[in-house]
Amino acid sequence: MEELDQQVTDRLLDYGVSIIKLCGQLQRSSAGGHIGSQLLRSGTSAGAGYEEARGAQSPADFILKIQMVLKELRESQYWLKLIQRANLLQNEPLDESIEEGRQLCDLIGKSLVTAKPEGL
Repeated sequence: MEELDQQVTDRLLDYGVSIIKLCGQLQRSSAGGHIGSQLLRSGTSAGAGYEEARGAQSPADFILKIQMVLKELRESQYWLKLIQRANLLQNEPLDESIEEGRQLCDLIGKSLVTAKPEGL
């Protein structure tokens, strides 16, 4: 289990780094600044939230923290798709970041389903 946790941690770190780099390339406009700050917050907090979940004090605490990680990943997916649709990054394909975010959402979502007691 520890090895899988470390793999998820590493993927979330890499995802956060890609978000930081991407936000640094956004157009310098009011829209770019607003969307960039939202994406930077949600895209980098997912990894920090996962680390908090790994140190959860109870199963209920773990579930709450993992739900927050999933929420942040979903939000970052929205911002990435908005950047793509609004063409705020010229010559910067976002498909890889969007796909990694989707895979992380799936992975964290499965962890959440596994952690929740039956019937919830």
